[in-house]
Amino acid sequence: MLSAGLPQGAVPKLERPGPLRERVYVALLELITTRSLRPGQHLVESELAGHLGVSRQPVREALQRLNTEGWVDLRPAQGAFVHEPTEEEADQLLTVRTLLEAEAARLAAANAGSAGIAALEELCAKGEQAVADGEVDLVVATNAEFHAKVMQLAGNLVLSELAARVDQRVRWYYTPVARQRGKQSWIEHRELIAAISDRDEQRATEIMRAHTEHTRRTYHQRNAG
Repeated sequence: MLSAGLPQGAVPKLERPGPLRERVYVALLELITTRSLRPGQHLVESELAGHLGVSRQPVREALQRLNTEGWVDLRPAQGAFVHEPTEEEADQLLTVRTLLEAEAARLAAANAGSAGIAALEELCAKGEQAVADGEVDLVVATNAEFHAKVMQLAGNLVLSELAARVDQRVRWYYTPVARQRGKQSWIEHRELIAAISDRDEQRATEIMRAHTEHTRRTYHQRNAG
């Protein structure tokens, strides 16, 4: 049941501005991508409505939208369930991510200034501290911030738009392996910052490609042993 599946304080606050159905959608998507709502979990409209403090109608509309986008499965006579990604789905998404991120790293090495590099170093320090503290949710969020910053420094709006479309699913897949990737992931981030700072486009590309491939392999190996 939902009431047993949400950690204390996991339900995000609904901001008042904007259509209610949009706010409910954003809240449920956040719960799914952070895995507060786990893959395969049964989603009961009345329980979700109670947790979010809304009626069932905006919840129903949000679930239908999430179903269209592949986050939720609506099964006849059974109800709504958080989608369980297949290994092939994850592999395809993470492979595309590698292509986008490697190009972003190359462009960041060509374009980043001292302020951008300093911002990357600050995020890296934040991520390293989160790993040391065992704060997995903060690790995942900071990892997403770091990669978004690299994408911003690349300076290509089309590339950024494409990356934004896969970012939430990357978070979804990264969460269960964040602890395994741990400190090593941030060592790789430090290497990337050094390459960007040196304006070494080839090295930055190679580091980012290897970095994202490590995450892809770790995801597929997460249940081994």
